[in-house]
Amino acid sequence: MTGGVDLTVSAEDEELDELLDRELTAFNTAATGADDHTDVYVRATDGTTGEVVGGLTGWTWGGLGAVDMLWVREDQRGTGLGTRLMRAAEDEARRRGCARMTVSSYTFQAPAFYRRLGYVETGRVRGVPGGHVDVYFEKPLDPSAAAPPFQVAVVLDYPADAVEDALAHEERTLELLPRHGGRLERRLRTPDGRSEVHLLAFPSEDAYRAFLADPDRAPDGRVTARVLEVGEVYD
Repeated sequence: MTGGVDLTVSAEDEELDELLDRELTAFNTAATGADDHTDVYVRATDGTTGEVVGGLTGWTWGGLGAVDMLWVREDQRGTGLGTRLMRAAEDEARRRGCARMTVSSYTFQAPAFYRRLGYVETGRVRGVPGGHVDVYFEKPLDPSAAAPPFQVAVVLDYPADAVEDALAHEERTLELLPRHGGRLERRLRTPDGRSEVHLLAFPSEDAYRAFLADPDRAPDGRVTARVLEVGEVYD
């Protein structure tokens, strides 16, 4: 009787892909009790030529909706088609009883686009080629569940003799925002680099207080900071 397990590494294995999908779906269904996993496809076609000019793929499962891929042909970008595709997917997710939607985007793709649609950053995965990051977002689909964000403007003045060190410290502090549902919406810096204004948004004041109390957030005593609660933001 021989023993051991052999491993085979390849760039493609359709049979294995189907096996894992079947087995993990069964495992997930048994663990959650939700057996309604269904794919979502949204296709955008040119009304004259019939050519595909954009599309979206995703899925819904147990009250959660997700976007896997979103693409808009270059000549259609900036026309609002991406927003229409997302709205169509969100509407379908609501129709299927979903309460939340999730999506991720590389930093060289469209994080700002999802933020404009009301998605809040929940986490980041580093190590994407080119020094980029994979940013994860989430959004409640019930409008009544989306409370207005709690916003603050932070005015920072850095010490003249340690500007670079202070900036590095501030970067580390900003990296803690997603832990608490916070996001940096705007960042302004003076030409001499000694002063900045940060517009921060949090899902609630409690989330902001949790950010302030984060044990990994150690204020730099050399930096002067003024915090202003913001009611309205104008472009």
